[in-house]
Amino acid sequence: MEGRLRRVVIAGGGTAGWMAAAAIARVLGSAVDVTLVESDAIGTVGVGESTIPPLVAYNRLLGINEADFMRATNATFKLGINFEGWRNGTDSYFHSFGITGKDHWSAGFQHFWRYGRERGHDQPYADYCLELGAAMAGKFAHLPDNGLNYAYQLDATAYARFLRNMAEGDGTTRIEGRIAQVELDGESGDIAALTLDSGQRIEGDLFLDCTGFRALLIEGALHAGFDDWTHWLPCDAAIAVQTENVRPPIPYTRAMAHDAGWQWRIPLQHRTGNGLVYCSRYLSQDAALERLLGNIEGKPLTEPNKLRFTTGARRRQWHRNCVAIGLSGGFMEPLESTSIHLIQRAVLRLIRMMPLDRISPRDIAEFNDQQHVDMVQIRDFLILHYKVTERDDSAFWRQCRDMEIPDTLTQKIELFRETGRVFRRNEELFAENSWVQVMLGQGIVPQSHHPIAEKLNDEELASLLSNLRDLVTRTVSGLPDHAAYVARYCGARQPEAV
Repeated sequence: MEGRLRRVVIAGGGTAGWMAAAAIARVLGSAVDVTLVESDAIGTVGVGESTIPPLVAYNRLLGINEADFMRATNATFKLGINFEGWRNGTDSYFHSFGITGKDHWSAGFQHFWRYGRERGHDQPYADYCLELGAAMAGKFAHLPDNGLNYAYQLDATAYARFLRNMAEGDGTTRIEGRIAQVELDGESGDIAALTLDSGQRIEGDLFLDCTGFRALLIEGALHAGFDDWTHWLPCDAAIAVQTENVRPPIPYTRAMAHDAGWQWRIPLQHRTGNGLVYCSRYLSQDAALERLLGNIEGKPLTEPNKLRFTTGARRRQWHRNCVAIGLSGGFMEPLESTSIHLIQRAVLRLIRMMPLDRISPRDIAEFNDQQHVDMVQIRDFLILHYKVTERDDSAFWRQCRDMEIPDTLTQKIELFRETGRVFRRNEELFAENSWVQVMLGQGIVPQSHHPIAEKLNDEELASLLSNLRDLVTRTVSGLPDHAAYVARYCGARQPEAV
């Protein structure tokens, strides 16, 4: 075993650190030694309460019992995000996790829907989506063959605790302490060890930087570089606060636009997560706090958590013998709930590329390329929400409407506008239906459709559309109430009132 790359050292805990530790320890077992260093004195961001469907697969991959996990994290189910006020200030549309209508292999359902509009069928595109119908009705159930696509709304801090218990059970060693110094090897330039305030020295072969925005290893010690994307995504601050529930939790997240950004509302079993995301050029911190506290429901349970951030990506997320996981690798504002997903993607990608006895420059190059593609594709999807707007009521929205955007996004928008087509590339996170829902929701209606739609005569087209809508209606009517289903399936024991 001599010469093997065995010692994996994770700097930082929180969601990123413990997701990495739990997955590596569970998948690789005794093939590696996992050590995680964290300090109870250093807080974590801990506001990533809304997730997307790949987390369901991640938990299953690690053998996590869903009901146990949801009970431990006070989780609820999530069928999508309701965007309010993004197009013109008074509108609303839903980005669901499901499939709308029924695609043909040659063309998505939006082509049949658009042709139907020409033929007098004016029902909204949303009427053909089961997840949307269930969300708006406040219903949920596990359906056969994954018939209802979902994610979770959860307590991220509790999720980290849950994963810590699992990781330590699988052999991960946790060391309490604050990192005082990152020691580099004078010959190779790699990280040799972490030195703690106590003087303890922790050597390793591969180091994972899970230190959040501080990026102590990947940037502080190795200077990997950072690409700033705030010229496309200008929000740079947020304030989060947790409140008492005033009604049963709904199975979706709300994203409510305001004149300098947007506000989230995320219902869990035991509380509701709230946050105001804003651009500090157009709204002061004091005004943002006043606005947030003036637009919450229920009594605040926590002091407001004030955050500053720069949207962008680390240029090299694997540099030498250090891999950035989570916020140390970059930040995408939480508009589409991608923060935990990016942790997951990096961890699983690293496990697939885990070195045996030496780190290959080819693995590093491939990892960095794939990470960059992931983040660029997510970046473009987020920019879409801001760029394609009719809002003219504030300097913030005028800036978003008038800004230059990446050519990759321009191509996607104009292709859909002219032809109704969307193409998913290179395992892109957001599939065709996600792009269609947001572009239609923001007001882009395709100018044409695929000729396959005209293969149907009027009677066949009417029957197809009517049957699809009826299927959604019938299925939704048979689903149980979401809050009641959660209580039966994974209800957490709530603390008694004092």
